Amino acid sequence: MWHTIEQTIAEIPRGYSLETEQAVRARWDSLTKPRGSLGALELEVVRLAQIQNRAMPSVDRQCLYVFCGDHGVTAEGVSPYPSVVTREMVKNFVRGGAAINVLCRHFGIKTFVVDAGVGGPRLEGVLDRRIAEGTRSFLREAAMSREQAELSVAQGIELGRDAASHFDLAGVGEMGIGNSTSASALLCALTGATPAEAAGTGAGLDEAGLQRKRDVLSAALELHRAERDGMGALAAFGGFEIAMMAGFILGAASRRLPVVIDGFISGASFLVARTLCENIGDSVFFGHRSAELAHARLLQEVGARPLLDLGMRLGEGTGAAMGMGVLTSGVKLYHEMATFAEASVSDVKNEEAK
Repeated sequence: MWHTIEQTIAEIPRGYSLETEQAVRARWDSLTKPRGSLGALELEVVRLAQIQNRAMPSVDRQCLYVFCGDHGVTAEGVSPYPSVVTREMVKNFVRGGAAINVLCRHFGIKTFVVDAGVGGPRLEGVLDRRIAEGTRSFLREAAMSREQAELSVAQGIELGRDAASHFDLAGVGEMGIGNSTSASALLCALTGATPAEAAGTGAGLDEAGLQRKRDVLSAALELHRAERDGMGALAAFGGFEIAMMAGFILGAASRRLPVVIDGFISGASFLVARTLCENIGDSVFFGHRSAELAHARLLQEVGARPLLDLGMRLGEGTGAAMGMGVLTSGVKLYHEMATFAEASVSDVKNEEAK
């Protein structure tokens, strides 16, 4: 398992083609618009082209993976919902009735639901990559063994590599009652954030519940204070779905498949991936800025600018799907707008440069 992880990391590009960047910028400047008038959208298409290593990037084939898993820490009163809701929502995903299904149908994104560790009998209609029926409560012991953490990451790598064989652009999202507590713990362990900075209301905690969540985080961080490397922190605090998302990001990057990350919990998986490959940020986009308290801190920590900021906090990959729509719009403009020469429109800037 560790060999797979190491090999994948070694295959991730270090730096991207300057020639591709120059070609994309030159085409943007040749299109019938003031130079730079599409702002950050132009820069994001440049990045997309560099990741794919082609001057005419494609987003024709898109996919989104929803990773699902249960969390033992839910038993500590950190969520207003019981763990069984994870399973119920997975069934909703499979039936096509969730918000992410609606968005993916609208944008033409193929959706995959991954059972990374959902409690109860095996589920129909999912990609079965179950490691166990949920993690253990990290207030009492490590959420998973290091071997389980490595296996989860390796499973995610396999999914990311496979997706790269069939798709041009991928998104990741999640579902797991209690997973905002896991993500908060990872943010604290990997960045030095405090529980007060890292813990938000999640799925709708009241003030007393929020304080309970912060108390659980404080006690758990003390219990596992020695676990500050990426894999150690993942084993101590993570969820199977978080671990698999981290692996998916790495596997996709090793095959030049751009990945759009959803919100705070998906962002925590990126933090884990970054401890394993420091330049993994070159291969991803952040779909949106979540309204969850700690997401702004996480984005600042990794120096990321999200594609959207709509005050969303649903999860499931909804922010990633919306972000994929933004990237698609950018690529459509880049491919389909006429150049000044094609439209017989005077390019004043080019004329002045002559």
